[in-house]
Amino acid sequence: MLTSFVDVQQNSPEWFDLRLGKITGSKFGTVMANYGKAFGNPALEYADMLALERAKGERIDEGFSNQWMDRGHELEPVARREYELFTFDDVTNGGIFISGDYAVSPDGCVGDDGLIEIKCVKYTTHMDRLRKGGIDLKYKWQIQGALWLTDTSWCDFISYCPEMTEAKQLYICRVYPDPEMFEQLEERLHEFNLLVTKTQKLL
Repeated sequence: MLTSFVDVQQNSPEWFDLRLGKITGSKFGTVMANYGKAFGNPALEYADMLALERAKGERIDEGFSNQWMDRGHELEPVARREYELFTFDDVTNGGIFISGDYAVSPDGCVGDDGLIEIKCVKYTTHMDRLRKGGIDLKYKWQIQGALWLTDTSWCDFISYCPEMTEAKQLYICRVYPDPEMFEQLEERLHEFNLLVTKTQKLL
C-alpha cells in the first residue's frame, strides 16, 4: 500500500486540512465495531460527517472536548519524554501518514521501525492496565491500523498517569503487526469507504 508521510505538527491547521474527508486511525475502532455485521449508528454518523466534508471541502468541527482530552494534550509531551528516558530511544514527530482515503497519526515514530501510541489516563484506568497487562482493547484497531498503513514493525502502547507512584507512572506494551487483522481492516474500511462515497452522492 502506497503511503506518504507529512512531517506536520498534530492538531495544527495544516494537519486538520490533511485529514479532511479521510478515514482516520482514531476512528478505525468505530468502523470495525460489529465486524461481519452491518455498521452501527456511530459508524453511520461518521460516514455522514466524512461525506459532508468531502462534498463541501470543509472540515466539520464536532466541537467535542472534555477535561480528559485536554489533560491528554497537556501530558502527552511529558509521557513522551518519560518514554525516551526509560527506553533510551529518540522519538520523532508522528506527523500524518496518508494512503488514499485513509490517514493515521501516531503519537511518535521511533527510528524506521517503530511507533508509539500514548494514552494519558486517570489512575483507576492505569491501575486496571497494570493488573490486566496487554493493551486497552478499545485501541487495538487504531494501533493495528497504524502498523498496517505505516508498514512498521512494532508499536509501543503507552499508558501514563502522573498520579501513580513514580515507579508505576509509565506502562509500556509492545504490539506487533497482525496480518489477519490487517485483512479485516482492509475489507471493512473498503466497505465503509464505499458507504461514504454513496452518501456523498446524496449531497
